[in-house]
Amino acid sequence: MMSLDMLQQFAPVAVDMWLLIGALTILLTDLVPSPGDKRMLAWGTLLTMAVAFCGTFAFDLTGEAWGGAYVGSAHAVLLKQIFLAGGILTVLGSYKMVAESYERRQGEFYQLLLYSLLGMTLLAGARDLILLVVCFELMGIPLYVLAAFSRSDGRAVEGGLKLYLIGAVSSVTMLFGMSLLFGLGGTTSISGVASYLAAHPSPLALLGVTLAITGMGFKLGVFPFHMWVPDTYESSKTPFVAFLSVAPKAAGIAALTTLLLSHGHALLNMGFVVLLTLATSTLIMGNLFALNQSNVKRLLGYSGVAHMGFLLMALLTGSEMGIAALMFYLVGYLFTNIGTFLVVHAVAQSGGDDSVGSFEGLISRSGWLSMAMLVFQLSLAGIPFVVGFWAKLYVFMAAWLAGMYWLVVLGALLSVVALFYYLRVARAMLMTEAREESKVTADTPTAVAIWVCLAMVVVMGLVPGPFVRVAEAAAAAFFGA
Repeated sequence: MMSLDMLQQFAPVAVDMWLLIGALTILLTDLVPSPGDKRMLAWGTLLTMAVAFCGTFAFDLTGEAWGGAYVGSAHAVLLKQIFLAGGILTVLGSYKMVAESYERRQGEFYQLLLYSLLGMTLLAGARDLILLVVCFELMGIPLYVLAAFSRSDGRAVEGGLKLYLIGAVSSVTMLFGMSLLFGLGGTTSISGVASYLAAHPSPLALLGVTLAITGMGFKLGVFPFHMWVPDTYESSKTPFVAFLSVAPKAAGIAALTTLLLSHGHALLNMGFVVLLTLATSTLIMGNLFALNQSNVKRLLGYSGVAHMGFLLMALLTGSEMGIAALMFYLVGYLFTNIGTFLVVHAVAQSGGDDSVGSFEGLISRSGWLSMAMLVFQLSLAGIPFVVGFWAKLYVFMAAWLAGMYWLVVLGALLSVVALFYYLRVARAMLMTEAREESKVTADTPTAVAIWVCLAMVVVMGLVPGPFVRVAEAAAAAFFGA
């Protein structure tokens, strides 16, 4: 009977344990084949992630684990699916690059990716301050290594070092804030802390919430804690940047949602002004900094900063509709942003670089890649009828109903500003003569990943209803839990 109870305790984290088993299996398998035969590790990693992804649909992952430190719900499951989908697309997009650039270190690359993914999937259901911090570090430390994985490239090492230093500062800041919350609440349970502080507000509690938000702000890359984003994006390998630009940020938003909205809105009310300031400045500065970029990866980096502002806007509402809009936005942003970066990767792999100039005349060099890039750019800009339009519209609706009228107007105006830098890439592809006539091709796994992203962006744009309902169910489960 005891063993059955123990197994039931692990049921909500079964997918997470599978990822751990997969990572350890990759470690052992890496010791067997010679360097030239290590491409099989990519397929093993892909299989591990695919089984975990299917497991989120096949098994009941709801319930508590580890004495309530972890709570599985439809909200946590949807987040796991987002992370796993991002991981699968990243493995497909990086398959050729890893085999060619890291021939002897393929095992290390895929292990680090799996460990980081494990931190994210556990973070989705974390309801304890200690587990939250441990998951953040499990997610973050492998990312520091992966950012500087091209150790012979000085720029990659520099970008990885910046990510590491900012990550260390953010961890210390977040941990200090959470230690204050723990000291005041007398418990590591997030709901317990929120319950106590709702009844006993104090300046020290405000300081703790502010420091926790600031620490997570570094990890999200919101203004003014964004300084690592453009440099790391530019210097690191593009398939890894595709993963970095979406999955860890989704995990950070999930953690911030859990911290601020657990057991009512006590912590959100305390940190509302801080969060509102970050959202506003992030929307403004992210879009303005992107206007003058000639490097596509840096442009997308600042674009990502701006998109974090929209996510913070949804979080600020504190409502079930706002969290549903946030979840839908994350799903759409996942496929849009990863697809964009993989097209950039394909262009660079075909003899180009990351500049806007490399996209000149892409329509004549690869018709389908140029059309895919155009759809992704339109989605990022929020043009009907692709998923980005609905994602922004639902966020605006939630914010409007919450009474944040001026913030909605500001977000709409800045969406128009964003058109200027997104359409620069489109103009280069469609309206500029190619500098050279060499064809642009994508290797088969990368092409598959781009097609999947393109299909999801279009389908979610044309038929958003089913996906919105999934997001609404996830939001309802979060508040119900």
